[in-house]
Amino acid sequence: MDRRLLPVLEGQDGVVARRQALAVGLTAENVERLLRRNELAAIHPGVYVDHTGTPSWDQRAWAAVLWGWPAVLSHSSALAVVEGPGSPHRSGVIEIAVVKDRRLLDRPGVVVRRSAHVAARTQVGAPPRIRYDEAVLDVVARLDRVDDVVAEVSRVVQGRCTSPDRLLSTVRSRRRVRHRDLLVDVLGDLAAGATSALERRYLCDVERPHGLPQAIRQLRHRTRDGVVYRDVLYLLAGRLLVLELDGRGFHQSARQRDRDLERDLLARIEHGAETARLGWGQCAGRPCRTAGMVGVLLRRMGWTGRVHGCRPGCEAPLWFDQNLAA
Repeated sequence: MDRRLLPVLEGQDGVVARRQALAVGLTAENVERLLRRNELAAIHPGVYVDHTGTPSWDQRAWAAVLWGWPAVLSHSSALAVVEGPGSPHRSGVIEIAVVKDRRLLDRPGVVVRRSAHVAARTQVGAPPRIRYDEAVLDVVARLDRVDDVVAEVSRVVQGRCTSPDRLLSTVRSRRRVRHRDLLVDVLGDLAAGATSALERRYLCDVERPHGLPQAIRQLRHRTRDGVVYRDVLYLLAGRLLVLELDGRGFHQSARQRDRDLERDLLARIEHGAETARLGWGQCAGRPCRTAGMVGVLLRRMGWTGRVHGCRPGCEAPLWFDQNLAA
C-alpha cells in the first residue's frame, strides 16, 4: 500500500475516496495500479476499501458518506455508529443525509435522505453523522404503532447513549415532531421514574371516554428499582380490583414486556383474578380494547354499568359484549 494513503485509511476504517488519494499526492495512474494489484477494491464509484473481502458495517458506512460527500450518516445508521456492534440497526442499507436541494439518487446499499436541517444537526465525528438525539426522533417518526415508539425510546435510554432529559430537550427544540405528546409523556415518566403520565393516559383514554366508573387513585409504590407503580383501584360491593400502571420502559425488552402485560390481562379475565398490570401499550396503544377488558373485570365484580364507545367504530363495547359471558 502506498504510504501516503495510510493516515487516511487508518482514520476511515480502511476506506478512501479517489479525491482523497489525489489530494495526498497520488496520481490517477497510482490509484489504478493499486486497484489492479487488489490493494484497493471499489465499493462505490470513486470510493475504495483496502481489501477484496466483504466490507464491514463500519466500512460500508464510511463508504456511503464518502460517496455522497458532503453527506453524513442519518436515521438508523447514525444510531448504529454510536451504539456500536450490538446495535439492532447494524443491518440493511446505510442511510445518509444531504442538503435538501441536492440531486443525489439512492444506489445499492445506500439510501439518501434530504433535509433542510443537515448542517444544524450534524455532529463532527468519524464518520460524521446526525446527532444521536436528533436521529432517534427521525427513526421514531417512521414508526406507526405506539408499542414500537415506546420500545425504541426505551431501548435508547437503556443503552445510555442519551438520557430522557436530553431527548426531551431535543423534542422541544423542534417545531414539528411526530408522536410529540406520546414522547413527552414517556420520556417524562422515564426521567421521573414514575407513572404519572401513564395514569393520565389511563384516565383520559381508557376510563372516562368509555364510561367506566371513577377509580380511586393510590399513592405510588417504591421498590428497589425506585418509584415504579401507581395503582388504580375500583371498590365494588366490598371487592377490590387493582390495576397496576407500570410505566417502566426499559427494565426489560419493552416489546416483550408489552406482550407479557397483554397476556397477564387476558389471564385475569379468564381466571377471575382481581389484580392486573397495564403498560403503555394497553393505555396509549390499545385504549379501547383495554376499556372493554377492564369493563368485563368490573362487571364480574358487580358493576351494573356498560362500556361505551368513545367514537364510531370503537371496539370497546363489542369486546365487552363478546367477552362478558365467556
